[in-house]
Amino acid sequence: MSTRASSSWFAKPVSHWVGPRALAALVLALCLGLTYGAWRNAHDASEQQVQADFDFRVRELVGNIAGRMQTYIQVLHGVQGLYASSQEVTRREFHAYLSVQQVDRHFPGIHGIGYLPLLPGAALARHEASVRAEGYPGYAVRPHGQRAWHAPITYLEPLSDSNLLAFGYDLWSEPVRRAALEQARDTGRAAMTGKIHLVQDSGSAQAHGFLVVLPVYDNGMLHASVEQRRAALRAWVFAPFRMGDLMAGVGGEAARQLDLEIYDGAQLAEATLMYDSLPGGFSSAASDSLVSRQVITIAGRPWTLRVRAMPGFDGELLARPRLVAWTGLLASIVLALAAWLLAAGRARAQAALARSSELTGQLEQGQASVLAMAEAAQRSQAMLRSILDSTIDGILVDNINGRIFTSNRRFRDLWQVPDALDWQADGTALVRHVESQLEQAAPFLGARAHAPHGHRERRDVLHLRDGRVVEQYVRSMQLGNEQARLWTFRDISERSQMERREHTRRQVLEMLATGAPLERVLESVVLSVQADHPAMLCSILLLDESRHRLVLGAAPSLPAFFNLSSHGHDLDTLQGVHGIAAQAVRDGQRVIVGDLHAVAQETMELACRAQLQSCWAEPVRGGSGKLLGVLMAYHRQPTLPGAAHLARLSEAAHLAGMAIEQAQVALALRAGEARFRSLYDHAPVALWEQDWSAVRAALDAIEQAGVRDLGAHFQANPDVLRRLAGLVRIIDANGAALAQVRANEEDQRRGALGLAQNFDDSALPRFGDALLALAGGAHLYECESSFVRLDGAARQNELSLLVMPGHADSLDFVMVSSLDITERKRMNAELLQLATTDFLTGLPNRRHFMASLENEHARLQRELASCASVLMLDIDHFKRVNDEYGHAVGDAVLRHLGALMCQALRKVDVPGRVGGEEFAILLPGTDLSAAAVFAERLRRRVAESSLTIDGGTVITITVSIGMAAMAGTDADCDAVLARADEALYRAKRGGRNRIEQNDGGGDGVLSKFMAQ
Repeated sequence: MSTRASSSWFAKPVSHWVGPRALAALVLALCLGLTYGAWRNAHDASEQQVQADFDFRVRELVGNIAGRMQTYIQVLHGVQGLYASSQEVTRREFHAYLSVQQVDRHFPGIHGIGYLPLLPGAALARHEASVRAEGYPGYAVRPHGQRAWHAPITYLEPLSDSNLLAFGYDLWSEPVRRAALEQARDTGRAAMTGKIHLVQDSGSAQAHGFLVVLPVYDNGMLHASVEQRRAALRAWVFAPFRMGDLMAGVGGEAARQLDLEIYDGAQLAEATLMYDSLPGGFSSAASDSLVSRQVITIAGRPWTLRVRAMPGFDGELLARPRLVAWTGLLASIVLALAAWLLAAGRARAQAALARSSELTGQLEQGQASVLAMAEAAQRSQAMLRSILDSTIDGILVDNINGRIFTSNRRFRDLWQVPDALDWQADGTALVRHVESQLEQAAPFLGARAHAPHGHRERRDVLHLRDGRVVEQYVRSMQLGNEQARLWTFRDISERSQMERREHTRRQVLEMLATGAPLERVLESVVLSVQADHPAMLCSILLLDESRHRLVLGAAPSLPAFFNLSSHGHDLDTLQGVHGIAAQAVRDGQRVIVGDLHAVAQETMELACRAQLQSCWAEPVRGGSGKLLGVLMAYHRQPTLPGAAHLARLSEAAHLAGMAIEQAQVALALRAGEARFRSLYDHAPVALWEQDWSAVRAALDAIEQAGVRDLGAHFQANPDVLRRLAGLVRIIDANGAALAQVRANEEDQRRGALGLAQNFDDSALPRFGDALLALAGGAHLYECESSFVRLDGAARQNELSLLVMPGHADSLDFVMVSSLDITERKRMNAELLQLATTDFLTGLPNRRHFMASLENEHARLQRELASCASVLMLDIDHFKRVNDEYGHAVGDAVLRHLGALMCQALRKVDVPGRVGGEEFAILLPGTDLSAAAVFAERLRRRVAESSLTIDGGTVITITVSIGMAAMAGTDADCDAVLARADEALYRAKRGGRNRIEQNDGGGDGVLSKFMAQ
């Protein structure tokens, strides 16, 4: 009975316990709370929608402005192309081209298109006359005045009344317009002026506009650089724009609810305001919350656009929250009233039933809303799925118990999950599938067992059996009320391969650079491959010099018996697993055997002992393609290589080939160095190894100080050259060099050798010439010099300075060969003295005199205005002296005359003994009158002198002299000698002790000087 009483107690309606008004108030409060929540959501959504709509309108407006301006610039490019296709465009052609374009009809806002030639100031009058001759008698360039350059508006289409106001206006005269012209000229692209008042709008101070200009270059000139463009510029094409006309209709109907302000540049100021869609006080009603500031660049000039929403822009969207509020309020009142009616009038059952029907209808509407929300949720889920499937990373979401929530397509592709695998129902099956593809599953399983907590994440690198490398990230996340894990997998095989390749290459290069043995280098290559693929065992076999045998290069992980079985064996004798290596070498191609057990068992006994079941062979080649050996990769399981395996083997084979070639080159280099050192030490020629790098650095410092002519600088400052010579460092010298300078190895060790052993102080100019030649890029310089031995003796040498290859910039390796030519120079000087000097008188002999005469004749042929004279002398009665006093006295007389001649000569004069008692004198730069004075002075000197011989006898002699002028018109030098000799014989016939001149005339005698 108590149970029935309790049931009836709870079965009573709420209205039994709560009064009708309280129930109505409770229902009203609950509904109003729900209404407020719905209103707040609707209000926030409306504001977001209004902001999104405003942003869209702003982007659309900015895009329309930029697109319109780009279209107008393209129109200008068309006009530019017209000029590019023709050397000259006449006014009629310009008008016809733009008439077809119908610019004013198809491109609203553009005020016209014009042409501006670039005119120098001197061509202004000719330009005005030319335009007037075309039918514009009133044409004149404005503003008036003389300027260096002009850019007047010469063509302007359409030539309307307003455009006529701008006809002839010089854009170069105004700074803002000129800046745009210069920008277009220098860049070759469209340029735009700042805010200006168009000449066409001279009557309206409120109208603002701008110009867009494009350069027109000379078709026959280059314009790749700024200087070329300036030189090639001949004109501009331009278009004036009025902001009001340009902006008309640019935003369509939607722009009427926006206040658009355009400013020139980045500053928002009244001075830079170019356009306001709502001028004056109209824009004060614009919204302060819906404001957007955009910067666009047109023709190289920025515009700042400020866009504000006008009242009514958000009216329709903001009305929705009010509608929700009013609807909710009314619904709340209705529900409260219904509750009050239900509570107050149980007797009115029919009315309550009708009201319940109404509530049922509202419930159906609510269900419809719920269904709509469910559909929206499904769409959102589909969108999220699409986003997940389009990512480059594989994504998996599960919980700590291993239950799989979701995964994207990339995850399934990355791990090759078969469609038949029900991974959502059985997460363990998916884990086993992933684990089966890993070489080592510990990182993956460890991440599952020890997932990070909070905002931390765990990173692991997974190596797959097919050679791929996958980067794994695990982080915790809250999924509803359940703790979940987010797995991210990314294939980094290519990046990992590049890193490994670079690391291995750098390691190999470092080992090669430090001279590591080839075995260590090859072992490093093998270990790097095995580190990337732990299941792989590798070795490198090399071809010997005969190229018929394989020798072991490196095999750190294979059994010793296995390695010895291939080492040093002939290619034709290798069988079984080593026969695969021989086959790869013979064919020069990759060989892959995925299962060695499938081959004849008797040939694979060695592989079975080593527990190897698959084998891959990669030929090793040098840089020239020459086969050097083979890289072998073995597995303990039957395996076929993937793309990553083959790429890694190819890379390792390349590194091995590089190392082998480098080792061979190093071996050859060491042998060559040994041979060179032996030749260097035992060479009979003195060889010096010197370092001129400090000299080169000092020379660069001198050039950086502003010295341009180094040769003149060295001549003017010999101390600088001496300081540079002190910077040369002697690195080494062979035995011949030490013997040449009287030094020993102890002198070399204590630094007693220096540049003075190649160039002494007197030879420093030769050192300067050598320095300039080597610093200028010469690899070889040869010269003669002088040096000082360590015992103080000065010697002469012949030097050859050779800059070794690769050291031309630094000059830190200069080889100098030195040959002591002191004795050779002395012998040459003696031979030259014997060949050119008369042994008795010490004067030049006939051969030397004739050579000097030929040189003077060649000079006269080059310098026709110059002159020279030749004297022929003969001792009077010389035969009588020989007969009376003997030939010894005759020789003394000849020497006495030679001495007198030398005392009377200038440095440029050339004497010579041309016969027994005949002498000749060449007087360069001397005409016959001056030569006659000299000859008379010499004749008197000889006649007044005397010679005392043994016994006290005094002998006096006289000479007869014949003279002739030498000219460049003579056929050869023998002609002047013939004339002088003829004059000499005339002097003899005339009584001796006299002078005769021969100018080539009839009698040949111009004057005579008789002895007193």
